[in-house]
Amino acid sequence: MPKMKTKSGAKKRFKVTASGKVKFKQAHARHRLISKPQKMKRKARGTAVMFKADGDKVINQYLPGQRRKSKAKKARPANDNATAKKAGA
Repeated sequence: MPKMKTKSGAKKRFKVTASGKVKFKQAHARHRLISKPQKMKRKARGTAVMFKADGDKVINQYLPGQRRKSKAKKARPANDNATAKKAGA
């Protein structure tokens, strides 16, 4: 089966952070700025993070190569007494 391609429009609009969240540019910052309140223009300046459910949809449907990687858990010793003896000795 061939690789799944990333949607080229999504590449330009979304970025996935290291923790797996999806960042996007706020809307309402391009044209007709005279008729918009200053507060709206200020909020539209930077980027924002999507809600988790929406970000999951974007990743699954449009950015298949950016799927979240499961974090491997560190191996723990069998009992805590072994580590306590090493630290004390």
